[in-house]
Amino acid sequence: MSTRNTAATLLAQLRVIRELTDTEIRIAETRIAQARTEAVRRELAENADNARVRAEAVEAAIRELGGAPERIGPFLGRAAAAVKAIGEQAQPFDEALLGDLVLEHQLLDRARYVKALATTVQNADVVAVAQRLITAHTATVEWLTTVLAEDALGGPAALRRTPIQAVTGTAVKLINIPVTWSARGIDRALDTFRAAPPALGELLARGAHAGDVAVKTLAASRDAVLETTEQVSRGEGADSAAQAVHSVRTTTGLLEPTELPISGYDDLNVAQAVAEIKELSDPAAIRVILAYEEAHKARQGVVSAAQTRVSAIAREVSGLN
Repeated sequence: MSTRNTAATLLAQLRVIRELTDTEIRIAETRIAQARTEAVRRELAENADNARVRAEAVEAAIRELGGAPERIGPFLGRAAAAVKAIGEQAQPFDEALLGDLVLEHQLLDRARYVKALATTVQNADVVAVAQRLITAHTATVEWLTTVLAEDALGGPAALRRTPIQAVTGTAVKLINIPVTWSARGIDRALDTFRAAPPALGELLARGAHAGDVAVKTLAASRDAVLETTEQVSRGEGADSAAQAVHSVRTTTGLLEPTELPISGYDDLNVAQAVAEIKELSDPAAIRVILAYEEAHKARQGVVSAAQTRVSAIAREVSGLN
């Protein structure tokens, strides 16, 4: 390839990267609302800001190479990004994340190609821009891979499903496989409930306002019924039914303190609870603690510690450590 052709190819690749970065920014902004913890929310917001900075650096590189600033291209890129960000919400959660991974891998591979092209034409500034892109997209690929592994392990994943993703994922499972009770399946159902439209929350709030004592009484009765149902099912030898009820109690935080995988958990302060969670190696045990924590105390530091611990296990399972 001649030097002139190499320079033309380099310019074309940078323009493609610029358009793809618009999609990346829009998706990052969409993901912010799905963050499970405040720490993840801040990280996603920072990622979106960093992507904008990278877009400006790519534009500067295009100008340096003599490329004319595009007036229509960026607009079309943003429009395409908006369409993709909206359209993927109709996909199951894992398929949407796999789509994000495809985008990040394309950006990463193109950045590596750009670095090689820039090295060929001895443009140190573009080489530096390409290396920034390689570093950023490598980190994002690893993060998305970790989130997928977290979900595969049953969670808690760094991201929650959107209402549409939760419903779509459930529909796909109903169509393709028999319905079975599992911790992962119930966790997804709970994400659907948590992501329900505000109208449902308003309705429940009105009910609570109309009769707070009645609501609490019903909740206590429900908890007692579930616990009794599990005990009776086990006593009758209906282990499958008992396990199904136990999964419901587990993922909704309705277990008794004595059933938790951490002894004396109710008496632990934040620092002590975090230290105990760091010692857990079974994602299922971490899910139990997280569900109980969110249902009873909702200490942000403990919730973040649980998610971080599952993330570490997911990275190990994915071979990222």
